[in-house]
Amino acid sequence: MSQTGRIVIADDHPLVRGALRQALSGATDGAEIVECGDLDELGQALAGNSTDLILLDLTMPGVQGFSGLLYLRAQHPEIPVVVVSANEEHDTIRRSLKLGASGFIPKTTPVETMRAAIRTVMQGDTWVPDDVDMVAREDEHTNDLMKRLASLTPQQVRVLMMLSEGLLNKQIAYELSVSEATVKAHVSAILQKLGVDSRTQAVIAAAKIETSQRAENGKGD
Repeated sequence: MSQTGRIVIADDHPLVRGALRQALSGATDGAEIVECGDLDELGQALAGNSTDLILLDLTMPGVQGFSGLLYLRAQHPEIPVVVVSANEEHDTIRRSLKLGASGFIPKTTPVETMRAAIRTVMQGDTWVPDDVDMVAREDEHTNDLMKRLASLTPQQVRVLMMLSEGLLNKQIAYELSVSEATVKAHVSAILQKLGVDSRTQAVIAAAKIETSQRAENGKGD
């Protein structure tokens, strides 16, 4: 890692960010490390700045389940993303990589192993815990749904996040600084891409690929 490298940590727990910063200090050669606590801060950190790696929590303000990962892969496909999560379910780990993550580091991982994982990803490879069977097969419906979700544009992902939060079109329009007509167009495109007939079905479809994310909410950090 060069002295000019830049790594963004996105997690809403300051103690976790501190632990990750410590791990990074031993895995990189003087990289600039930027910390973010929610999706808006993450967007600001990435705007107009060259970034070499993102360490992403699955749940923080503005992000739920895989929505943050989907958004980053659509908005910044050139930046590798490593999920760092309290959720260690193997389905969650496999799905994270299928949705574009370059690695998955459980928060219980020892610091030295974290450093090795980060170096591995920075060298262009992927990293997951040794005990995870990455060849285990998903059912056909789940695979198809993940492909459909991955086809959404960044703005469509943001709209789907807000639909999942129960926001109305006018509220989404206000949050994104667009017209209600634009929001309706995004919703129509989301329904078409996901192969569903209603906003409720779209939210349910997105939730189906999120296995037990509740471990994230009681992170025990």
